[in-house]
Amino acid sequence: MFGNYLIGLREGLEASLVVCILVAYLVKTDRKDKLPPVWIGVGAAIALSLGFGAALQFGSQELTFQAQEALGGSLSIIAVGLVTWMVFWMRRTARHLKAELHGKLDAAIAMGTGALVVTAFLAVGREGLETSLFIWTAVQATDDGFRPVVGAGLGLLTAVVLGWLFYRGALRINLAKFFTWTGAMLVVVAAGVLAYGFHDLQEAGWLPGLNSRAFDISEQIPVDSWYGTLLKGVFNFQPDPTWLQVAVWALYLVPTMLLFLTPGRAAAPSSPPADSTAGAVGAER
Repeated sequence: MFGNYLIGLREGLEASLVVCILVAYLVKTDRKDKLPPVWIGVGAAIALSLGFGAALQFGSQELTFQAQEALGGSLSIIAVGLVTWMVFWMRRTARHLKAELHGKLDAAIAMGTGALVVTAFLAVGREGLETSLFIWTAVQATDDGFRPVVGAGLGLLTAVVLGWLFYRGALRINLAKFFTWTGAMLVVVAAGVLAYGFHDLQEAGWLPGLNSRAFDISEQIPVDSWYGTLLKGVFNFQPDPTWLQVAVWALYLVPTMLLFLTPGRAAAPSSPPADSTAGAVGAER
């Protein structure tokens, strides 16, 4: 549940910040008449994300076991790629997000109502599709259709509340630090999803080594124990992984984490405060 809560919180907060910045900018510049197209775009993005998740869930049920494993493994790898790109992108652009969105919004207003709808749709839709894909892969990995969804839902709800507090000016956080810590945790979660994705491809017969186990500590950490369930839900931990899973996990986690936490990637000290995005949202109302 925690891993999916983190996904919902992180992706939801990005979407909430985007919506808050767009709405606050229109309110500040006395263009409240342009708000309905923004909300239409946001609503369409949410509907698309829900539809995409439903299509993945119900569409995969009609497939054979091998096809389900192949689909799950392939989408797990794609999801990890998207999440990895997202954490690096947000780490790099968090402090410039407001100015970037203002520029796109001005251009969309000049082009007309349709362009405004598309701008809001694209700004929110990316996070929604990534969230749906990652949650679906988590559900497949844990064989639990309840807790991952609940965790993600709670994360999204938390993000909406935080977004509202940002807009009201009641909350200020250092976004650079927030996205750094959550990004690092997501890299760990993504490593587990990637390893399980490769295991799915092994079960589908696409990759060899399914019976070549690196170790087996099932007796020490039973999968049905509370701590086994916790490790499975947070890290996609498997007590009897294959050598390929262990290799993929290590080859992804170590270099990705080192690159993400490299001090040179942090913004220079002379740059504007890292929490300027969150603070400005409330100030612009």
